[in-house]
Amino acid sequence: MSFKYTPNTLKKLEELYEEARYIIRYEKGNFNSGYCILEERRVVVINKFFSTEGRINALIEILPSVNIDETELSGDMLKWYKQLKAEPSLGTDPSVQTQMDI
Repeated sequence: MSFKYTPNTLKKLEELYEEARYIIRYEKGNFNSGYCILEERRVVVINKFFSTEGRINALIEILPSVNIDETELSGDMLKWYKQLKAEPSLGTDPSVQTQMDI
């Protein structure tokens, strides 16, 4: 599944987290990865200086590590969530080399 890095995509991701009862906050801080997850409070904090593309990438990167109850999602959101979850390159950039061939 491919999508465009637009404010509408960001809004849809934010709605997905909202339906899963997570709060997204955009704050400044010393995040090594650009985000922080407070699992007990169901809060996701993302660096507020990220562009729209950076925010989308952070939310997608976080998605596999948060516990989302699929029964809480609406029909359209559940379908989109399953498509995101099935994406093989979820949170990875194919242009980045992770191993060096010797």
